[in-house]
Amino acid sequence: MNYPLLFKPLYKDYIWGGRRLESFGKELPAGITAESWEIACHPAGTGVVSVGPLKGKSLQELIDEYKELLLGTELYKDSNNKFPLLIKLIDASKDLSVQVHPDDEYAFINENGELGKNEMWYVVDALPGTKLVSGIKAQITKEVFEEAVKEGTVEECLNFVEVQPGDCFNIPAGLIHAIGAGNLICEIQQNSNTTYRVYDYNRTDDQGNKRPLHVEKALEVIDFSKRKKIHYTGITIENDSLKRTFLVANEYFAVEKITFDGSFEENTEGERFHCFTVLDGSLEFNGVKVTKAHSCLIPAAAGKYTVSGKGTAIKSYVPDLQKNVMFPLMDAGYSIQEIEESIR
Repeated sequence: MNYPLLFKPLYKDYIWGGRRLESFGKELPAGITAESWEIACHPAGTGVVSVGPLKGKSLQELIDEYKELLLGTELYKDSNNKFPLLIKLIDASKDLSVQVHPDDEYAFINENGELGKNEMWYVVDALPGTKLVSGIKAQITKEVFEEAVKEGTVEECLNFVEVQPGDCFNIPAGLIHAIGAGNLICEIQQNSNTTYRVYDYNRTDDQGNKRPLHVEKALEVIDFSKRKKIHYTGITIENDSLKRTFLVANEYFAVEKITFDGSFEENTEGERFHCFTVLDGSLEFNGVKVTKAHSCLIPAAAGKYTVSGKGTAIKSYVPDLQKNVMFPLMDAGYSIQEIEESIR
């Protein structure tokens, strides 16, 4: 397991999708495409290896067979044989529903042992004037919000943010959110598909049916007490050929934006897999090239490896926060306070 795994993307045709991923670099099927599940191992969709000696194997089959060689010694022991992340590219041709996700404890009890869903968004591209929803306005209480749901005035409670390409947003469980029309987003999330919709603009599908809402559960999990930071600017380590910006880091995932021209060293140390999603240009590892709009999984067994090429990529993994995030940034001269304020 010493070469990057590329998977056939899984395309989802939700009603708010479009065709924009095609111009970004994907080969789409006919009709609308809302999401491309790049690296996925979930009952709603599991990736299958597209090239190399393991071609045709599903990601779950690889985990079953290779165990810690794929996931890593530090991740496999607590994995229950499950992949912890789901990596997507999202084309919002129309507004997504206003929604919230539960945390692990609530999901386990109420969703048949499912994981909760913490996620983050990196805005790959955005049309002029594009917005998204990140949280509710400061004065909104649970009682006020519940009344707004009944009256159909939810939008008056929401915190709308205008976005630009390169913006980053952390969306923890419990935070009301919505991706607005015009966004092209790379999403890194826990491996969960549990979503509670509270408002969907009264839309109907092609059969005239409204999508179901989940108001009761949503009201139980929305965090009305904490006002989360909105934009995440990250914190950067840079040298002549490599710029590494830590965007978000928590117990569920760490996400870095890497801009490179030449080669750079990475090391799984056998402990945890790495994922790369190429936003521009291409990267190459052990003779396998990964081009724009495509993703790869580096098995933990790769150990120390060299990536070469020119471009920009999102790297995602499940971190040891001290070892993989705090110590490298402290070694680069950042204080603990600076790190906490930037990426947590």
